[in-house]
Amino acid sequence: MEDPQIPGRTPYRVPAAAAGPSAPQADKAPKVSCTSQQQGLATKLSQHIRKAVDGRKGTIALAVHDRRTGTRCTLGADRKFDSASVVKVTVLGALLRQAMEENRELTRKEVKLTTSMITKSDNEATSTLWRQLGTRGIQHFLSLAGMTRTVPGADGYWGLTQVTAGDQMKLLDLLTSDNDVLDRDARSYARDLMQRVVDGQRWGTPAGAPDTSTIGVKNGWLSRSTHGWRVHSVGTFTGGGHDYGIVVLSHGNRAMDYGIASIQGVARRIHQDLAPAASSAERFVPATPRKGTPDRAVPQVPGAE
Repeated sequence: MEDPQIPGRTPYRVPAAAAGPSAPQADKAPKVSCTSQQQGLATKLSQHIRKAVDGRKGTIALAVHDRRTGTRCTLGADRKFDSASVVKVTVLGALLRQAMEENRELTRKEVKLTTSMITKSDNEATSTLWRQLGTRGIQHFLSLAGMTRTVPGADGYWGLTQVTAGDQMKLLDLLTSDNDVLDRDARSYARDLMQRVVDGQRWGTPAGAPDTSTIGVKNGWLSRSTHGWRVHSVGTFTGGGHDYGIVVLSHGNRAMDYGIASIQGVARRIHQDLAPAASSAERFVPATPRKGTPDRAVPQVPGAE
């Protein structure tokens, strides 16, 4: 499904007034920074990530966290991007937290909406849940999660939520470890949905992952007049001796496919370094991605002005 968001009673097209938070930023070249408890791994990852990024057009930011080796890597982790559909994992987290605080299970309708939102990237389902939670509900979850650099999109434009690779990694960490924000059942539910994303949307960070890992993913893609295509991917890789997450955000891509290729080039390098024992035949190859649709080509919401 295409990525531009449905903001309640307004057209799909993002008005010029909504572009404020997305004004062009000075694209300085941040350095790759890696630390690790495993000797030599930080240097190897830094070199390989930089090699994968060098020469790619546009701007790329990333975050990596591997608990097994005590490894963390960042590149422009505080740079802000329009979220596109990666914000849907945040919406899911906020709903699960709300249900916890109300001491209830998700309703049948909420199960249907969250399943469609994550596994198929359904925009209407996301807009329904965004309105249900409200900005206050989203912000409450962000505060609890420590995602202090994330800013919810104004006027219902959830796809224009400002996100960073650092905050997205905080969210993945919440989904894959014990914490006080999301309990075990909530985490399991979220991971299950991310593991069931349709084949055509399993591109991005899973590229090159060891087949012995359980892969969870959520991607986002959106084209606008500034910064071209935003193409993002967040992924978790657990089980089979693996326990790590990868976040790659990008904008300034000339086409969706170009952004996907950039993300997958970085991801393959990271997987090879974190799971060197896997042979080429044991690595995940994403299906051909479904094409995204620029926001200008998306029809208006029924009944919108």
